[in-house]
Amino acid sequence: MTDGRDKLSEREARFTGTMPVRAAHDIDAAALERFMAAHVHGFRGPLTLTQFKGGQSNPTYCVSAPSGKYVVRRKPPGKLLPSAHAVDREYRIISALRGTGVPVPRAYALCVDEGVIGTAFYVMEFVEGRVLWDLSLPRASAAERAAIYDAMNAGIATLHRVDYVEAGLGDYGKPGDYVARQIARWTKQYRASATATIPAMEELIQWLPAHLPADDATTLVHGDYRMDNMIFHPSAPKLLAILDWEISTLGHPFADFAYHCLAYRLPPETGRGFRGIDLKPLGIPSEADYLARYCERTGRAAPPAADWEFYIAYNVFRLAAILQGIMGRVKDGTAASDYAREMGAMAGPFAQIAWDYAKAIGR
Repeated sequence: MTDGRDKLSEREARFTGTMPVRAAHDIDAAALERFMAAHVHGFRGPLTLTQFKGGQSNPTYCVSAPSGKYVVRRKPPGKLLPSAHAVDREYRIISALRGTGVPVPRAYALCVDEGVIGTAFYVMEFVEGRVLWDLSLPRASAAERAAIYDAMNAGIATLHRVDYVEAGLGDYGKPGDYVARQIARWTKQYRASATATIPAMEELIQWLPAHLPADDATTLVHGDYRMDNMIFHPSAPKLLAILDWEISTLGHPFADFAYHCLAYRLPPETGRGFRGIDLKPLGIPSEADYLARYCERTGRAAPPAADWEFYIAYNVFRLAAILQGIMGRVKDGTAASDYAREMGAMAGPFAQIAWDYAKAIGR
């Protein structure tokens, strides 16, 4: 696993920590300080700003002040895809989930007035801990890896058990037809950001709507539940916070969980998976065991094998569309990361992986 680990370690170095604010994402620090003084309880300036290296969608800043550290997430400047970069939805759901058992940062204030720093933004708690970028967790023991994976499994299972109506999120999305609507949405997003024709995407756009599973359950879904969207305790395998709720909504729990399981299906060279690796010596559960543990926690029966494979193919398709969106932002000059072009270039290979899984289902 040396080559995969080397690449992931390089990715970890790229995205861990902060850096000076990019010129394209510069904001009026004085205006932000005035807003926080008026709307964030206990805040005391002056503040200093740095930008987190990670993240491809919404520019995210670390705010340091005498009263402590805070995090600001904002919409990027420039022309945006419809319904994308929904920082107001992020703010709403992390506020609603507080106290439900789902680990989220504390939300402090939302600003939809674009006149303050140029785009809508919100302020939340800075959670001290680790963001783990390497799925193989090379510095952990086998027991620690097992515990970290179990903590992630428990986190998404807890989310999918939340009574969304009781949490005040009954109108957070449309119950039912989630996967069909998502296919339509990501097709539209892909078309809006396309920089070249990807044949596998065109095949998937036709195939996926014609092969939808019959099951139509509804829960809260995160939409981008993966290891590097979480903060773990600095020294223990404990999940402290789930981040990046931008595309959360009401949706299908197995569609959400299958996205989380894509690491089992993507090859190491993509920097996002460990397909073909012997996981047992590493302490990482098999896909089958991981799915079974999730089902135990949620009380759900495992989906039929063909349905599970559909959810995998659909999610790789969705990921390809997201990567194409990154490439679109590269073209427009609004990409949030220095490595966005490299990531956007993976849209085609990911689409082919998705199409290969779809063709293998045989229905």
